[in-house]
Amino acid sequence: MRYYIGLDNGGTATKAALFDSRGRELGSYGISTRSLHLKPGFVERDMEEMWEANCTVVREVLRATGIDPADVAGLGISGHGKGLYLWGKDNKPLRGGIISTDNRAWKYVRDWKEDGTEDKAFALSCQHLMSCQPAALLAWLRDHEPENYRQIQYVFACKDYVRFRLTGEARAEITDYSGSGLMNLKTGEFDRKLLELFGIEEIWDALPPLCRATELCGAVTEEAAALCGLKAGTPVIGGMFDINACAIAAGVTDPDKLCMIAGTWSINEYIRKEPVLDGSVQMNSLFALPGYYLIEESSPTSAGNLTWFVRQIIPELEQQVKATGESVYDLIDDSVESVPPEEFVPIFLPFLMASNVHPNAKGCLIGVSSAHTREHIARSIFEGVTFCHRCHYERLMATGRPKPTVIRLAGGAARAAVWAQMFADVMQVPVETLEANETGALGCAIAAAVAAGEYASLDEAVANMAAFSPPYLPDPAKADIYNRKYHLYVRAIQCLDGLWDEVQSLADLEHKA
Repeated sequence: MRYYIGLDNGGTATKAALFDSRGRELGSYGISTRSLHLKPGFVERDMEEMWEANCTVVREVLRATGIDPADVAGLGISGHGKGLYLWGKDNKPLRGGIISTDNRAWKYVRDWKEDGTEDKAFALSCQHLMSCQPAALLAWLRDHEPENYRQIQYVFACKDYVRFRLTGEARAEITDYSGSGLMNLKTGEFDRKLLELFGIEEIWDALPPLCRATELCGAVTEEAAALCGLKAGTPVIGGMFDINACAIAAGVTDPDKLCMIAGTWSINEYIRKEPVLDGSVQMNSLFALPGYYLIEESSPTSAGNLTWFVRQIIPELEQQVKATGESVYDLIDDSVESVPPEEFVPIFLPFLMASNVHPNAKGCLIGVSSAHTREHIARSIFEGVTFCHRCHYERLMATGRPKPTVIRLAGGAARAAVWAQMFADVMQVPVETLEANETGALGCAIAAAVAAGEYASLDEAVANMAAFSPPYLPDPAKADIYNRKYHLYVRAIQCLDGLWDEVQSLADLEHKA
């Protein structure tokens, strides 16, 4: 029997899962990923600590399953997109890795929109600019850390850095780098003209050679094998941006289906043969399945807000349930279910990390009264996150695509039946969840199985390795109340639009003090 390992480097956790050739998850292991909030809008992680975390989870999943490392036929890595992981000319991590919830470069994006740079870039990259993209972060680094900027040997995305540490080979896998702002989507290559537009042409030689998701991109080195427990020589594939990995695991290999990922980010995506070029969607990128573009609407506004609620607002409850072996998230699910949709709960704007409406928008609870309980606030968070996904969903539908036959839901929301049903009721589309616990890892394992010759294509591998829940069917009787709540959500955002820059100015002043 041959086995496949998927590594998933998300915004809040590092995980490894081991699968057999039928997609059965034989074991998984994860650890929390420490984020460094250096100051407002700055979010980093220690790159050496991140590498050690990847070694730990691989070693532990092998130990837990008892699988002989010699039987691992391939490994694939997924990771959060955007952000910036730099390798220095001294053959060490150059500085802290910048993750995808970082907003330090927001002024660059604002200025590029105002002076027409974004329009010129869109003609080549087919995407709007974001403050967490390498394009903006490299420009920030040029101006604020010039010494580090001069010492860049390689510009990596999250998972490409991990693969480099495993194999010693620097490669740039296209699903990640096609969302970097540095690639011409019409040619599928890096473009010097884009670097010149952003004033970062000096980093051209630091962009690694391109590769594809299912391409073999090296093998585990002796040094890495000693750290992670794999056999030296184990094949490693290009891997993919985690939203591609989740889409593959969700069986999105044709344009009829739509995938939503409710994790740290609100990811909403489908595939098509041509990019959307009218500027109506946030992002076009190259998909893991050759010949397709991934059409994406996204923002860091999803289930990560619930994690904040648990860790920052009700930490004592989490500690209490640990003693009984219960899950605090199961208790929250029960709390949400105890409050009917018809009951008014505060409007929650899920902008604790960043926003999809204004670069400086912040999280809010609007309409709180003394009658509201913790149960009401929990439902507020569920509804606010779901409404933010609907905002993105409506932008995708405005591209003229037909209504999807099904939405495949992954991430934290997919693990709660009450939340999955809410997605179905708010979108009024059937929702299926994935049976695999570690969706991103499964997508990488599927791709590794193709690269190893287990299956002839991604379509065949998906048919044999992916499984889904019975659908959550939308309740037409709930459409009206959710539509009314959604209208209030949108109106609240509109009313607050003129406030955010003043809020940010005060926050900046307080930090300087």
